[in-house]
Amino acid sequence: MDFADAKERVESLHQQLLEHNRRYYVLDDPIISDAQYDQLMRELIQLEAEFPELQTADSPTQRVGAEPLPFFEKVEHTTQMLSLGNAFNQEDLIEFDKRIKKATGLDQITYVCELKIDGLAVSVRFEDGIYKLGATRGDGQIGENITQNVKTIRSLPLKLAEPLTLEVRGEAYLPKKEFERINNQRAEKGEPLFANPRNAAAGSLRQLDPKLAAERALDLFFYGMDGESVETFATHQETLQSIRKLGLKVNPEWKVAQNIDEVWGYIEHWQLERSNLGYEIDGIVIKVDEYALRKELGFTAKSPRWAIAYKFPAEEAVSILEDIELRVGRTGVITPTAILHPVVLAGTTVKRASLHNEDIIREKGLLLGDHVVVKKAGDIIPEVVKVITSERTGKETAFHMPTHCPECDSELVRLEGEVALRCINPACAAQIREGIIHFVSRGAMNMERLGEKVVIQLFEHKLVSSIADLYYLQENDLLALPRMGAKSVGNILASIEKSKRNSLERLLFGLGIRFVGSKGAKMIAQHFETMDAIVEATEDDLLAVEEVGPKMAESIVTYFAKPEVKELLNRLKKANVNMSYTGPKVRTNATEHPFAGKVFVITGTLDSMTRQEAAERLEQLGAQVTNSVSKKTNYLLAGEKAGSKLTKAQDLGVTILDEKAFLANISL
Repeated sequence: MDFADAKERVESLHQQLLEHNRRYYVLDDPIISDAQYDQLMRELIQLEAEFPELQTADSPTQRVGAEPLPFFEKVEHTTQMLSLGNAFNQEDLIEFDKRIKKATGLDQITYVCELKIDGLAVSVRFEDGIYKLGATRGDGQIGENITQNVKTIRSLPLKLAEPLTLEVRGEAYLPKKEFERINNQRAEKGEPLFANPRNAAAGSLRQLDPKLAAERALDLFFYGMDGESVETFATHQETLQSIRKLGLKVNPEWKVAQNIDEVWGYIEHWQLERSNLGYEIDGIVIKVDEYALRKELGFTAKSPRWAIAYKFPAEEAVSILEDIELRVGRTGVITPTAILHPVVLAGTTVKRASLHNEDIIREKGLLLGDHVVVKKAGDIIPEVVKVITSERTGKETAFHMPTHCPECDSELVRLEGEVALRCINPACAAQIREGIIHFVSRGAMNMERLGEKVVIQLFEHKLVSSIADLYYLQENDLLALPRMGAKSVGNILASIEKSKRNSLERLLFGLGIRFVGSKGAKMIAQHFETMDAIVEATEDDLLAVEEVGPKMAESIVTYFAKPEVKELLNRLKKANVNMSYTGPKVRTNATEHPFAGKVFVITGTLDSMTRQEAAERLEQLGAQVTNSVSKKTNYLLAGEKAGSKLTKAQDLGVTILDEKAFLANISL
């Protein structure tokens, strides 16, 4: 076979295998046997081996084969993946409906109801119809690049039915039968079992070897597109239908409801029928159907006002309280945790449950050995509901909170106005350890390669006893640790080195000063700009900062007055940790800038900054940044590959700025 014939045959095999994949995994309607499918695949593999130049990224042979990744890269979503507000009963839904009607002035609202798949939210990007990227939700703005792992999911087409560029949102999940198969296999090997299908799905996609992901029959349901892509549709119904026509799998059980009573009927039906599904669901998602109404309703800081997730009632189970374990947090608070006889609850094996504080133990009258009712709060956090006193045999024993810290043996105190017992020994090993774990976390210094287990290992081997010690770790110190190879050591040291360049607000939050959250840290860092200025600030100086109240101001001044804190800062400075604010500066003359009071929309890819960074710069100048182009929009900042927003802005006569013009204007 010559090259021309081989190319023609390869293209034909691509089309055939794509269609057979769609019929098998998406439509559940195969028209050839597995043996026939395998024969076509073997032919394609052979042709690609003979003519390597014919092997393309969207070839059906390329789902598996990538080498394990050293770590997950971060990726910015085209539009933010927001979480949804929750409803737990019919009254919550009625209130949701009332808010929608009041905001829109309408007497009737059409909703779309969808099953809430219990899996891992993912974003999938196609360029010119070809699969390019898969990412986790992450914090909604920044996710993890899991492209190779998502590529192993057989129901995902590597090429769309049309050559479109778009980002689709979906839920990756593990079918119940596959979950059982994997756990049976792990049990035979003596490996720990997965707690539930959701954990198994997340664990499969958030590990670094695509071959392992491919061994598990993960699946995907798509439920929407990013903000730019949906603008060609009038309703969510149309979007779901379009997604399916492109060859993407949509859950077939969605339904249009003409009012909130029909929504409730749908919920009642699936509460009874959920056990008959081949996958786990934990509720129902209800969305306003019309996009024009969605734009009118808008968003809160965390979630859209036009959608809500109804959570199925928490399941309850009976277990035995075997023990109560105490943990010392980074602020010294002693938190009791119930150790339970293992019990299956909402698809999860539960062995521990929160007890919050000593008063909860006393109020519930808990005794060690009690039979207790356990439930999951919001289907997530296990908690002890009550004691079944009728099951007591007289062998139960009382639990007494200690008078001294279980870690350092210092006397515990209960501060005025607080419920919790607290260890106030600043040298308490547990508090230091937890403080280091907080310091390296994503919200603080973001040392990606230093998870909690690594920090505990470093602490137990006496390599670190303060956050400053992290910056003085040597390669040989780490190589001496158990199960620590040269590659892991290199990644850890690189992560520590990278953190030195963080802006001041991350360091300030990472110090773990009481009452100082991430938002407060950012406002303080913007205001004072250097650590030295913060250290020298008085309570009155601090109170001049938005977000800072009397308790926070007092806490900050008290913290920086300690001699050991001054020594800590000196060691951090000596290690070249950045002590200055490097984010967008607050413009004191923002109201004088030409962009002040103007409404901006940002679209496309920018070279010099992310869209989020551009938005922050604009907000510093007094501008307002929105997601949708409308008659109220004053400017559209258009980067590369600007989509439908650019067309709409041109139609409406909105002023278009390219990146060069934007940068020139914000420097005024």
